[in-house]
Amino acid sequence: MGESPEYIRTSLAAALTLGFEKGLFYRDARLYCINLLLTYESGCAANCAYCGLSKIRPGSYTKKSFIRVKWPVYPTCRVVERMGELKDGIKRVCISMVTRRRAVKDTLTIIREIREKTDIPISCLISPTVTSKQDLEEMKREGADKIGIAIDAGNEKLFDNLRGRGVKGPHRWERYWECFEEAIQVFGEGNVGSHFIVGLGETERELLYYIQKIKNMGGETHLFSFFPEENSLLSNLSPPPISVYRRVQLGRYLIDEGVSRFERMRFDDKGRVIDFGMDVGGMIEKGEPFMTSGCKGKDGRVACNRPYANERPSQEIRNFPFPPTQQDIEQIKKEIWSYTP
Repeated sequence: MGESPEYIRTSLAAALTLGFEKGLFYRDARLYCINLLLTYESGCAANCAYCGLSKIRPGSYTKKSFIRVKWPVYPTCRVVERMGELKDGIKRVCISMVTRRRAVKDTLTIIREIREKTDIPISCLISPTVTSKQDLEEMKREGADKIGIAIDAGNEKLFDNLRGRGVKGPHRWERYWECFEEAIQVFGEGNVGSHFIVGLGETERELLYYIQKIKNMGGETHLFSFFPEENSLLSNLSPPPISVYRRVQLGRYLIDEGVSRFERMRFDDKGRVIDFGMDVGGMIEKGEPFMTSGCKGKDGRVACNRPYANERPSQEIRNFPFPPTQQDIEQIKKEIWSYTP
């Protein structure tokens, strides 16, 4: 099997969208961002406890699932050619690195290839552990316009336990925040996004504190709900209660949209939101806070809508890849003020 930059993995959803795999999306969802992942026989050097690509998870890297689904490998030139053919239906492409120093150079090569053949906006989901400010400057020069940084864990102790020293991993909390600041300096406010995973052991208060910190720095936040990867170190951990995820979703939306702030919110003794600092009835009714948060396309709307990346299609949707129906919203209303013991 070939390696990057000549070969690239795509999400299953992207493979379906490109016509490389056969299948349909539940409830007629559509994907607008082609998610790519660098591929190497040696895999990723990191050891994150929840990640399907972790080096200690059994199996060949090129066959490991990631975010629960397979990521098939294709020639990069074939993927880029197909994106060009479907350009009106694709609003963004996201190149995800793995933690290998060579991944930086290969990411730059793939950015150039995409930019030479299409005008589709390009995001890079980087690994701060192997990425310097100079690398970020090169990514921007080559044609990327947005950067994603997957902090994932909602506090420093969790990060260290799940991504750093606790699992003999290379990542360090301080470097991730330093890199976020560097990315803001290079790409500008509104063009750098953090990723957080709800349900790794943090409180709602902790997550919203750091989401506000990201906003204050000039960034925005993209949320994921934890779902266990088979044979990962956290394979026995359950997803967070839907009520917890709904409150964090709403809090993130209010912070990123600038209509409320962490400092105005109130929490109970378990760190759960009990007051968002404003009347949220209208916000819940519109449904938008519960849609996928991600990088936007040229039209200013979220392009990286990741259908069913947080749950199986048979389960309740956590990140809606389309506007929730009124029936969906009525269900959300019941969930958001529910507090499990």
